[in-house]
Parts: sequence; structure tokens; C-alpha cells
Amino acid sequence: MRKYVIDTNALISFVTDRNPKQQQRMKELFESASLLKGLILCHSHVLTEFIYVMDRVYRVSKDRIKEMVQEFIRLPGIEVIRDIDFNSVFAFWPGVMADFGDALVAALGKAHKGSIIVTFDQKLIKQISAAGLNVYSWKEGL
Repeated sequence: MRKYVIDTNALISFVTDRNPKQQQRMKELFESASLLKGLILCHSHVLTEFIYVMDRVYRVSKDRIKEMVQEFIRLPGIEVIRDIDFNSVFAFWPGVMADFGDALVAALGKAHKGSIIVTFDQKLIKQISAAGLNVYSWKEGL
């Protein structure tokens, strides 16, 4: 089974209408996971960033954000990761990746060998590729 590591950017693209093409791509990934054709790994730090952005940027009510997170973590094919090897994170941050959250996602991708990191962040895509990690190419399909 393929493993996908998602970043905050990908999760926000799924739940908002900011970019319908990205939203559709994430919908397809989540549908694939719900059929147990793949496993989506999401670190709890990504959920923390998601909550912050939905609250502060999108001004979604805290009750609605809570519902969204609860629904997300109950989906089949979703695994929330709570642990991380900080030495691995520090191998990426701050030298290779200036953003701590991006470094954490990269470290999670490295820890789960063969996993594919899913993001729409073009800068992060370049950094992940340069680090020799797998990044999802939307041309491949699920």
C-alpha cells in the first residue's frame, strides 16, 4: 500500500475552495485512501498549523474547525502521527528548509521509507526533490 505524507497546504486545499483544481486532486487522494488503496500520514503538527490557519486566516469558527479535524481523523486510510525523530527534523531545519513545519513533513517522509510527500507548495517541492525524497507528481495519478 502506498503511503502519502501530507502537509498543511494540501489539507487546506482539500477543505477550501481557494483552488478547485487542487481541491479535486486532494479529493481523489482522500477517496483512494478511504478505499484503503493508500494510507495518508498526517503529523499532529500539520493539524496544529491547519487549525491556526483556518482560525486566523479563513476565520472559520472554532466549533467548525473542531468538527473538521474530528471528521478528518476518523476517515479510513488516515493515520495521525504524533512522534517524530527531532534529529531528523534538525537535519533539514533550518539549513535545508527554513520552515520548521516543512522540515517536519520532510523528516516524516524520510522516516516512512517509500512514502510520497504531497504538497502544492512549489518551493517545498523543489526542496524535497533536492533532498532526495519522493514528492507526488500529479501527472502520475493515484
